[in-house]
Amino acid sequence: MAEAAPTDAAPTEPQARHVVYCGVCSLPPEYCEFGGTAKRCKEWLEQHHGDMHEKLYSEEAITASLSTLSVDAQKRAEKDSKKKEAKAAAAEAREAEAKKEAMVYIKRVERNKRKYVTAVSGLEAHGMDLKKVAKEFGKKFATGSSVTKTASGGEEIVVQGDNSDDIFDWVVDVGGVPDENVECIEDKKKKSAG
Repeated sequence: MAEAAPTDAAPTEPQARHVVYCGVCSLPPEYCEFGGTAKRCKEWLEQHHGDMHEKLYSEEAITASLSTLSVDAQKRAEKDSKKKEAKAAAAEAREAEAKKEAMVYIKRVERNKRKYVTAVSGLEAHGMDLKKVAKEFGKKFATGSSVTKTASGGEEIVVQGDNSDDIFDWVVDVGGVPDENVECIEDKKKKSAG
């Protein structure tokens, strides 16, 4: 007896979809325009997924999507897109200005007689991940290094030993922070009157 061939009416397993997520805003590229970083998202998509960029942002795709809108809706969409671009550009400028003005403080703190720790604060304003930087310091200087909370509610990296000069060099060279934005402070604990 011959085996019956499968029919088209048989339910098929749903196939998993491969969804691309933007490397800038983490949304699917179709929704990047609703985030605040549309310009950077568009550049990222062009670099990493040229075919999808062509599909979403080519002249034909834009005119096809605009042709389905009424004249008033087209004008509103154009006005909204210009407003979003201006807002994103202003946000980038503010972020760059804040980054330019942000200070990094490297403080050498005396613990016991000749023992020191070096505390580094202000790196997060320059887009650095404190935990990764603390791990990097620990490897580079072969000492203990950790992220701790400060009394003011912020976070700082505490490195065992007097490494303030080496940390200054690392922050300027590797971290890309201008040296006029890095300040070294020496903090001695007061001796108790006893």
